Amino acid sequence: MEHGNEHIKNLNDPRTVMMVVYPNAHILDVTGPLEVLTGASLFLPDTTPTYETILVANQGGAVKTTSGLSLQADLSFRDATEQLATLDTLLISGGHGINEATSDTELMEFVRIASTRAKRVVSICTGAMILAELGLLNGRRATTHWWWCPILAQKYPEVEVDADAIYVRDGNVWTSAGVTTGMDLALSLVEMDFGHHIALQVARYNVMYMMRPGGQSQFSAQLLSQNAEDHNIGKVLRHVIGNLTADLSAPALAEYAGMSDRTFNRKFKEETGHTPAAYVELARVQAARIQLEQSELGVELVALKTGFQSPERMRRAFHRHVGISAADYRERFKASGGSSPMEGGEA
Repeated sequence: MEHGNEHIKNLNDPRTVMMVVYPNAHILDVTGPLEVLTGASLFLPDTTPTYETILVANQGGAVKTTSGLSLQADLSFRDATEQLATLDTLLISGGHGINEATSDTELMEFVRIASTRAKRVVSICTGAMILAELGLLNGRRATTHWWWCPILAQKYPEVEVDADAIYVRDGNVWTSAGVTTGMDLALSLVEMDFGHHIALQVARYNVMYMMRPGGQSQFSAQLLSQNAEDHNIGKVLRHVIGNLTADLSAPALAEYAGMSDRTFNRKFKEETGHTPAAYVELARVQAARIQLEQSELGVELVALKTGFQSPERMRRAFHRHVGISAADYRERFKASGGSSPMEGGEA
C-alpha cells in the first residue's frame, strides 16, 4: 500500500511501535518484546531515535492480563488513528483471551486497518490467530505456540504452519512461537534496525541467547531437562548438559539412570521424543553455539570442549541442526558482529 505524504516519517523521529492488548492477554507476550525493543536505547547514542511504544486496547486504562496484573493501555482503538500515520511496527499479543479477542469486532477492524499502515506486522504467541482470522497469513509461512499449531493448521488450512520455528518472517509479517520467543523475535527486529552489535548488547543485558538460526527444537535440551516428569530421565538429561565431554553413549546413560538398556531407551524416547544419541547431539550443538557466539575460542577447541571430539563431527552436527557448518556459523557471527551498529543485520 502506498502512503501519501502525510505518512512520510522524519528519520529523526522514533519508530512507533503499537502493541494490541485485550483482557487475558499474556503479560510476557506484551512486556517481553517491548523490553527487548526499548533496551536498544541503552546502547545507542542519545541522538539516535529508537522506539516509541504505545499500548492500545478497546478502552484506554487498565487491561487485566492472565497473571492477574493489569497493564495500562495508552489509547483506545478509536483514539489511536492518528498514530497509524507513522506506524512502524504493529504487534499483536497472545494469551488465554485469544478466542474472545478474535470475536471482538472493534479489535479485529483496528488490526485490519493498522496492518495496512504498518511497516511490519508481528504476532506474539497465539496472537497469530488474530492475523489468521483476518486472512493476513493466507499463503504465508507462520508459527505460534506449539500447543496451538495444530489448531492453527486445522482452522486455517491456507496458512503454512511451521510448528518448530521460534519465529517466522514471511515478507513484512512476523509470527513467533510461545511466550518468551516473542523476545527472540524482537531481538531480530533490533538487529534489523540497528545491527548485530546492538542486538548482541541487548541480548547480553537481558541474559538471552542470540539464537538465530534455529527452531523451537533448539530450546529442547534445556527445556526437557527442566520439565522431565520421570525423575531418573530428568537426572540423565541434566547429567548430559553438565558433562558434555563424558561418555554419553546410551549404555553409559542407562547405567547412570539405573535401568536396563531396553527400558532406558524406551522411557527416554517416551519422555523426550528423542533417542539418547539425538538428545546428546542437540545438547552439544546448543553448547557449541553459545561458545561460538560468546567466546574467541577456535572451532577445534570448541569441538573438544563440547564433546564432539573433532571439528568434522561438529560440522556434520551443525548441518543437521542449524543448516550450516560450525565454521560458517562463526564466520557469520563475526561478519555481523563487525558491522556498523547502524547497519541492518540479516533477518
